[in-house]
Amino acid sequence: MIYLDHNATTPLDPRVLEAMMPYFKGDWGNPSSPYRFANRVRTAVEEARQRIAECSGCKTEEIVFTSSGTESDNLAIRGVARTHRSRGDHIVTTAIEHHAVLNTCRALEAEGFRVTYLPVDSAGTVDIQDVEKSLIPETILVTVMHANNETGVIQPVQEIADLAKHRGILFHTDAVQTAGRIPQPLCATGADLISFSGHKLYGPKGIAALFVREKTQLAPVLTGGFQERGLRAGTENVAGIVGLARAFSLAVESSEEEHVRLEKLRDNLESRVCSIISDVKINGTEAPRIPNTTNLSFESVDGESIVLGLDLHGICISTGSACSTGEPEPSHVLLAMGLSPNQAQGSIRISLGKATREEDIDAAIQALSETVKKLRTISSV
Repeated sequence: MIYLDHNATTPLDPRVLEAMMPYFKGDWGNPSSPYRFANRVRTAVEEARQRIAECSGCKTEEIVFTSSGTESDNLAIRGVARTHRSRGDHIVTTAIEHHAVLNTCRALEAEGFRVTYLPVDSAGTVDIQDVEKSLIPETILVTVMHANNETGVIQPVQEIADLAKHRGILFHTDAVQTAGRIPQPLCATGADLISFSGHKLYGPKGIAALFVREKTQLAPVLTGGFQERGLRAGTENVAGIVGLARAFSLAVESSEEEHVRLEKLRDNLESRVCSIISDVKINGTEAPRIPNTTNLSFESVDGESIVLGLDLHGICISTGSACSTGEPEPSHVLLAMGLSPNQAQGSIRISLGKATREEDIDAAIQALSETVKKLRTISSV
């Protein structure tokens, strides 16, 4: 198998599994219990929190553990909305956000909140002037993803953070696709709230975190005990927390080297595909992108058919977000960028990882060329 769908999930690094194993075996106690057996476990949680904070460039107490990027997004958006409703009821986001953000905003609209969904240009980037024009006295939150999960396009989050701060508005960014992948500390974005997840950076599934800037008021989504300073009730996933910290630190250590390597592989892939296959469009190349991601549109071919064709060659790619699998509609991200429904339907996403080598790119290009040629022959009959 050649795995080229790392934006969907990543394999668990053996070093991360090794760090987690003691908390599946001997140190399985509840970190909230008062005795010495539990103290060791509680110490592991806090050491993991400290390690993540150091990698993020923030304070230890600003890290809150959750179960997923989706939960982190919900805690940030719902938490701000419910805490600050007396001050305002307006939220600003973009049309290309992950469904964890879009569907949370839509649910809040049903509760009476107003949401502005900003457009993006043909490169997939939101205009900072559009953000500024959208802000009104009742705006309490701006939420814009750091990098898009389908195209890899990086948004101008630092400028947005500065703009929001100047207006006294909280800013949240979903950094699930950038944490550990770009050589920049998460908190350098300037955001008040930042979501990231373990399974996108070779850590375990079922664990994530939310950075909550000091003094940011937030209402919990899950109520119960007083874990995570009362922001996220529930017994901590200790093994997952330890694994997240180990995975994050390993990713940060190699981020600069991997950035260069993956960008070279991706650019090679794109140039060769365009030279071998006709009528191909690369989506998002006019904007900064994370180095591992390419989104390609093929004329007169269905993206799902390409995915299935490559699967027969033992190659894993996708048409976009794994959370949208089975969704019959074209990608909302590509439509927002101005692609036609047919162009969007004919698109695939290839996302490279730390195990990807040049020979994998060679095999993928060969399989892609054969598959597209065969599908176009069938469609023209």
